[in-house]
Amino acid sequence: MDDNYQTYLNRVVRMAKLPEAYRTQVQHIQESYKFHSDSGVKQPTPFPGYTLITPPAAEDKCNSAFYNQLQLYQEELLKLPIDSGLIVPLPTASLHLTLADLIWDSAFLHTSEKNPQFTEELNSHLTLAFQQYQQLISSEKQPISWQLLGLIVMPRAVGIGLIPTDISCYEKIIQFRRSIYQNPNLISLGIEQHYHFTAHITLGYFGEISADLDRSKLASIFSDFNQKWSGDTREFLIHRVELRKFDDMTHYYRQPDWASLDF
Repeated sequence: MDDNYQTYLNRVVRMAKLPEAYRTQVQHIQESYKFHSDSGVKQPTPFPGYTLITPPAAEDKCNSAFYNQLQLYQEELLKLPIDSGLIVPLPTASLHLTLADLIWDSAFLHTSEKNPQFTEELNSHLTLAFQQYQQLISSEKQPISWQLLGLIVMPRAVGIGLIPTDISCYEKIIQFRRSIYQNPNLISLGIEQHYHFTAHITLGYFGEISADLDRSKLASIFSDFNQKWSGDTREFLIHRVELRKFDDMTHYYRQPDWASLDF
């Protein structure tokens, strides 16, 4: 399902660089169900599941300079002349790159209720899958380098898109995803691929979208904002991936013995 290298570059660069792409994207934005209003304040909605991500920003010392810059990026994004409730920011400590979504929400609740040993089996199968993948890349073990590309607008969120520094860095991640989504043991647990890979770090979700939102103006604001940061191509190192659990979109946690892989 994932793109080849050149198709990925063409698609993501278009998303983050072309003004007409912003104009198209903002026509489809909608309020995220991952947050809800409580006495006028946006609160995270329960949304449990498991995922495979890089260490969250608060724990990722290798990319601390990158995340410091991303925090500034998020702060500037929230200062844009747009409706104050349009973007619900995520805690900077929880920012991360998702390498493979696993299972979430109703599918997770149904599966874990039906199989009380789900967590143990998921961890066991992932540990084996990571070991098998590591054997394939053992001679090339080194951090995988991607670069900041720019702001991308998704139907329910905004984030920073990333592109690989070369084809090798891309193929290693795609090979990793195949080792998860084409793994019979994981498939038997209900793990399946739902999306093409679009490397991004989510900065916030869309909150209140007024009926009279000027979407053309919003597209121009996003495009101009992106131009301001267009010269920033700093590096993000994918050096580790971990099994993490989440109860909502603001916090990702794990047990010490859960599966992890150092690239």
